[in-house]
Amino acid sequence: MAVPPMSTEMLVVFGLIGAALVLFVTELVPSDMTAIGVLVSLVVLESWTGVGARDAISGFASSATITIVAMYILSAGIQKTGLVERLGVYLARFTNGSESRLLGATVGSTGVSAGIINNTPVVAVFIPMITGLAERSGISPSKLLLPLSYAAMLGGTLTLIGTSTNILASDLSRELLGQPLSMFEFTKLGVVVLAVGSLYLLTVGRRLTPARIDPIADFTEEFGLEDHLTRLRVRESSPLTGLALADADAEIDVGADADLDILQLERGTETFLASGSDQTVEAGDVLTVRANTQIATHVASQYDLQHQPRAAVTELELTAEDDAGTLAEVVILPESRFVGETVLDTKLAELFETTTLAVRRGDALYRDGLDERELRSGDVLLLQTTPGAIEYLSERGDVVVTEAAEEPLVSEDEPAEAIAPLSSHTPIAAGIMLAVIGVAALDVLPIVIAALGGVVAMVITDCIDTNEAYDAVSWNIIFLLAGVIPLGLAMQRTGGDEFIAAVLVQSASVLPVIAVLALFYLLTGLLANVITPVASVVLMIPIAVDTAERIGANGLAFLLAVMFAGSAAFMTPIGYQTNLMVYGPGGYRFTDYLRVGGPLQVLTATVTTLGIAYFWGVT
Repeated sequence: MAVPPMSTEMLVVFGLIGAALVLFVTELVPSDMTAIGVLVSLVVLESWTGVGARDAISGFASSATITIVAMYILSAGIQKTGLVERLGVYLARFTNGSESRLLGATVGSTGVSAGIINNTPVVAVFIPMITGLAERSGISPSKLLLPLSYAAMLGGTLTLIGTSTNILASDLSRELLGQPLSMFEFTKLGVVVLAVGSLYLLTVGRRLTPARIDPIADFTEEFGLEDHLTRLRVRESSPLTGLALADADAEIDVGADADLDILQLERGTETFLASGSDQTVEAGDVLTVRANTQIATHVASQYDLQHQPRAAVTELELTAEDDAGTLAEVVILPESRFVGETVLDTKLAELFETTTLAVRRGDALYRDGLDERELRSGDVLLLQTTPGAIEYLSERGDVVVTEAAEEPLVSEDEPAEAIAPLSSHTPIAAGIMLAVIGVAALDVLPIVIAALGGVVAMVITDCIDTNEAYDAVSWNIIFLLAGVIPLGLAMQRTGGDEFIAAVLVQSASVLPVIAVLALFYLLTGLLANVITPVASVVLMIPIAVDTAERIGANGLAFLLAVMFAGSAAFMTPIGYQTNLMVYGPGGYRFTDYLRVGGPLQVLTATVTTLGIAYFWGVT
């Protein structure tokens, strides 16, 4: 079959796609804003793209978009019940310090959970639980967090509601093949993929996954703060005497290119957290400051302060016994309002009596110049804060607390009901979720209507209030989805999908159909690793279905290959949200994802391709 000539309209759309891909990869602009920019560009260039204003905003009214919004809310309702926390208590008792048991429990429980609840909140809840269990067992959290993310991605292939890409693929199936995907239509293949992927993670993957974080190191050692924490005694002649702590901090001038924070004041047996304290500096007080050795020495000389004997400032010294202060390790969530802001702009010190001691991004540590450090999704912050402040930040969804100083151990004698109590609304919330799944599976109602009905039921029964419902939605993902849907429409209107399909059809002359199917899986998987899975699926499904029609193959088989590949972005930390969420807490390097995820990518490509051929046939 001859390849049609490329038209001006195709070139314009391909140019927009190329620009979007560059922005998705470089993240010069947030992905959701890139998608909205594409939407606007399509309308501005309507003469070439064929997409008018009404078509451009159709993504916001798409059943896939609305279903995903509803599933975020339903997942939050289940999360509020305490079921996941209760599962953590049972896991702690089952594993009993065994690495193999802990890894197996992590992969198994996460994979199954992610088939029912959106995998992003599942990973958000499991990160602190798994980190705590690992460190109490003397196991590096790095050995478990990457498998946690991968298991959540694999589990998302179990049901229609497992991931947003599944729901989107179902909507595209309705448009292109005349029939949406049912709730359990591809579950049989999802079970196989999860089982094979889990076996890999428990065997080969276990050996390939590095131990980046020392499980026995305290916070100051883990973040390399030994040379960035100093004690300085205030002499009587110091100009800081008589100043309030906040004024003393502001008085110390270290220049524009350096920074210093007073963390706490020790006076006799009492310790006061500097942030928010109204204490006045007195002679004989000992100030604990965060600054590198050179800056601390300069400040001691300039402000008549005396270096204390060179003893390391440890986690214990920075954790007050009277709840005045504590240390906490937190992860910046993808939807956090802190993303894109500098540490100074977050106003953590002013509003939450919280000081940032260090930032970890993958295996990179930042301890100097923190005020101007721009935060990204997945960054890990070591904070000196108060229990109340960290609870508030966690509840409002900006961060997940992965570890706090001196966390209590799970008692073997205390009943699980006391450690992780369930909400009184647990039976109702679970019943609503099961009803949504059942109604959609039996085709009583479309999935979008069943999910919206579930949301209404959750709110009416007080399983979740309206504010919590709106907060539960990852609006950046919704805007991303709504923005890229019309891009797929432009591909169809201009014939761009037919052009690419015609090019790929040429491969069918030298390759068997099953190899062409595998080619689509690999291409989509590679795209999903560098841009978002949503964008990959939107771009590739129309091309895959068109190609299948041209070579006389099964369109559903090709659609499923692209859909499964969209959940297989194992090779980079940027392709999938859960990979980014474990990047900092695990202290991983970019290459760790290639080393562990590369073989898994090839394995799932092989299993998925053969599984589709077996269950649905390729012709």
